[in-house]
Amino acid sequence: MEIISLQSGSSGNCIFVRSGDTKILFDAGISGSNAQSRLAQFGYEIRDCNALILSHEHSDHICGAGVFHRKFGLPVYANLRTWNATRAKPSTGCIGAPNYFVTGRPFQIGSLRIETYRTPHDAIEGVCFVIEDIESGRRFGLLTDLGHVFDGLSKLLSTLDAVLIESNYDPTMLHDGPYPQHLKNRIAGKKGHISNDESAELLDGCDASQLQWACLGHLSGQNNSPEVALETHRNRLAERLSLFCADRDCAVQLPIIEAPKFALKQEVHRART
Repeated sequence: MEIISLQSGSSGNCIFVRSGDTKILFDAGISGSNAQSRLAQFGYEIRDCNALILSHEHSDHICGAGVFHRKFGLPVYANLRTWNATRAKPSTGCIGAPNYFVTGRPFQIGSLRIETYRTPHDAIEGVCFVIEDIESGRRFGLLTDLGHVFDGLSKLLSTLDAVLIESNYDPTMLHDGPYPQHLKNRIAGKKGHISNDESAELLDGCDASQLQWACLGHLSGQNNSPEVALETHRNRLAERLSLFCADRDCAVQLPIIEAPKFALKQEVHRART
């Protein structure tokens, strides 16, 4: 399974996931031209993607959705409430009939099974995703805009082979920064974002024995930096987990997700018996 973060941050989000012939974009918070050119850097044509899946209606996740659909012909998937909120925004432009998914119920596109989990982020019905290759069992978590560390998140992490996880802000930088107090309260509140400290604690506290890597995503440009986010996680996790950081302005290709460790162990067991 291949993962490319075309952009991840409070200024825009778009993640490419490929397994075999199935190629999916998650969120469209960047321009169509940027998505097209950044995918082309890795030899992919955006028109060959099978779908665009939306997590929620905030502009840093949907501002390019209309162009992705009209110009590149991508089918759009969203839950009903997110779709209604998205199409109500004039900036999105006209989008044809979407494909609806029901939050909490998995659905399939090609060889990928997509699980959706409701988040307490301040969207009308925001979701995060787990993407599973139905043939190999590889599981990738796309866990951003979480609101707070909600029940079941640690257990979910223990089922994954790799994860892009929100690490939005450094608490000190947020506290001392120029944002008005109401915005600081929103970011750090129960319906905002999770911090570097919370992300690191979450990864440290879960059973991460199956995780091949974690990528820190959705960083704030004002209240965080890749260096601070990575240092916070390394101080907590040491060398126990390979760490990467998605970029706010350009594409980052992450390591190929190999066959799950438990599957490798099963193959070794079969070979020995």
